[in-house]
Amino acid sequence: MKNKCNCPCGREKEYEKCCKIVHDSQSNARTAEDLMRSRYCAFTKAMEQYLLASHHSSTRILESESKQLINWAKSVKWHSLKILETIKGGEDDFDGIVEFRATYFENRQLKVIHERSTFKKEYGTWYYLDQLIPLY
Repeated sequence: MKNKCNCPCGREKEYEKCCKIVHDSQSNARTAEDLMRSRYCAFTKAMEQYLLASHHSSTRILESESKQLINWAKSVKWHSLKILETIKGGEDDFDGIVEFRATYFENRQLKVIHERSTFKKEYGTWYYLDQLIPLY
């Protein structure tokens, strides 16, 4: 069982010492995986502005769509995030791929989001670009 002090992203750190640092300034995400974890954590906390800001401008969703997404994020109970694979996305890279599995409960059923997401760094800051392929 998870320690209640652990960050929702799955790292064994307190939120204040983990994703909050990235939420306070997105440029603190050193890797694509750091940004992926911070975005998952932002979903668990329904942080609409952070999710919009960390989404690459070329693929950013409309604010009306983000409201629907946040309402959905609030309606489910987030369970866990598991990073399955990273391709590039390191501190010295400009793009990367993170494959992950996020689990949540919706209507008392355990559900899974499994995807390979692409990330792009611009001017030293990582952004979520899009999903390559939703995996099931």
